[in-house]
Amino acid sequence: MILIADSGSSKTDWRVIHKDHKISQHRGVGFNPYYQTSEEMALQMRHEFLINLEPEIKDIFYYGAGCSAPKRNQEVADALHSIFPNAQVHVDHDLSAAAKSTCGHQPGIACILGTGSNSCDYDGAHIIDTRPAPGFILGDEGGGGYIGKQFLKDFINDEMPPEIKVEVQEKFHLDANTIQEHVYRQPFPNRYMASFCRFITERKSHPYCYQLYYASFQDFFQKHVKKYHDFDKKQVNFVGSIAYYNSDILRKAASDADIHVNLILESPIAGLTLYHQELL
Repeated sequence: MILIADSGSSKTDWRVIHKDHKISQHRGVGFNPYYQTSEEMALQMRHEFLINLEPEIKDIFYYGAGCSAPKRNQEVADALHSIFPNAQVHVDHDLSAAAKSTCGHQPGIACILGTGSNSCDYDGAHIIDTRPAPGFILGDEGGGGYIGKQFLKDFINDEMPPEIKVEVQEKFHLDANTIQEHVYRQPFPNRYMASFCRFITERKSHPYCYQLYYASFQDFFQKHVKKYHDFDKKQVNFVGSIAYYNSDILRKAASDADIHVNLILESPIAGLTLYHQELL
């Protein structure tokens, strides 16, 4: 049996390909080795459905946020090995998942817009170029944490429309101290900031909410996509909940930036499952 994982900072999609080629699935919490130790990740994994699969899993293909350096990849591998000591574990970057699931064997630019953001230039077999992805404090343009951060700044500075602020106060009971407690003292501030994107998406017909997404997507194009060679001649594909649930705004922002958007998927896991089924 093969276990496949596509993991972001907020959630992980798991797929099991059984010997008879049947597929089972599960969605659990996200992992990121930049913010968690291997012990912390292993502890959360033990609360997943994974522990029941241990005797039968032979190969694990894990694609995850934060898995761009050998040291971080080893931390994820160590967490998985603690649960599956006899399995072969392969850890790769979530960009590889985005490229394989959207571009397949064709060249293109693959992008991630979820809690965070990232991108790569893909030649149909390998990633040939990437842009820096310094995380939610220094980057993540277009991602949920970036958009949520601007939203919370506008709330604190009284720079959002009053009708939106009233709704925010009624729904979340926010004040500046609560926000600062979550951002500076609680774990996973990127998840916290990104959590407001559902509220923003539900109100994206409002000019303020629409502009939050539109401006953030334009920032992403300027910092990432437009810096790839011949970006205007390549298909540009996206995975991630922010891209998927706001695809109308994303396509408009891309058109205004002379960028040709092809696929927009909520998650790459289905494409990854097909890719690895061919290995059986």
